[in-house]
Amino acid sequence: MNHIHALNRHDMGGFRPFFVAGREVGWVRHALAERLAEAATVFEVGPFGVALRADLGDAEARTQAIAAALAPLVDDGVLPPCNGESYTVAASWGEPALFTLDRAHVAALGVRAYGVHLNGYVRRPDGLFLWVARRAAGRGVAPGKLDNMVAGGHAAGLTLWRTLEKECAEEAGIGPALVRRARPAGLVSYCRETSPGLRPDTLFVFDLEVPADVEPRNTDGEISDFMLWSVDKVLETVRVTEAFKFNVPLVILDFAIRHGLLTADAEPEYCDIVQGLRRGAVSFHPPPE
Repeated sequence: MNHIHALNRHDMGGFRPFFVAGREVGWVRHALAERLAEAATVFEVGPFGVALRADLGDAEARTQAIAAALAPLVDDGVLPPCNGESYTVAASWGEPALFTLDRAHVAALGVRAYGVHLNGYVRRPDGLFLWVARRAAGRGVAPGKLDNMVAGGHAAGLTLWRTLEKECAEEAGIGPALVRRARPAGLVSYCRETSPGLRPDTLFVFDLEVPADVEPRNTDGEISDFMLWSVDKVLETVRVTEAFKFNVPLVILDFAIRHGLLTADAEPEYCDIVQGLRRGAVSFHPPPE
């Protein structure tokens, strides 16, 4: 439960809602909202929140206008530099894109981001084992921490399956034929406050039974090594340490529940854990007139 609580801490008193085309899509810190007000041709800012101007009528126009408005804030050091990977922003999953946004600025606007995480497991005569990745020491996020066998953000223009294939090839050297054996297994979600802003994230989870003679190998430098651990060792590591990247314990706990490794009879916090694995973003309710 400590992992779940840590991923759902936020003080919404420090944020105001962000609207696009009349839909609430994110949350912005008050200080950043005041800076966005300087870009009056792009944003309308007031006590109600922050809204993209209505005359920016399509996704391409919004994308270009937002990028241009945020560029001076990058130059001033208010926002981090762009990393060149764009995420789709929509009112909810499956709806048309409202605009795309550089991954580095997702938290600043508090928009929901999506990713894929793959549990790579092996069945052996002595039990169930999970492939555990160790992130390279040079990674910008969670360097040296443990990770799922494969994990990555859902970039604009790609389906979830194409994202999974891409990440499997880059992070674990796994080809499309084996990736197609993966099974969609639902999702986990959370909403946490970070120094750049709010992160309401959804991770789509996949399970892949990896043949005993297949060993993952990293090809893009993001992973330093892989280890095949018994599920008991993985769960004990989650229980008593902070060794895993911040969001990975939720994916592992979800796997353990679905595979009957964590049960209601054995775990007093079972109900809280199951319910805590899927948290929606907070919503803004305007005060009554």
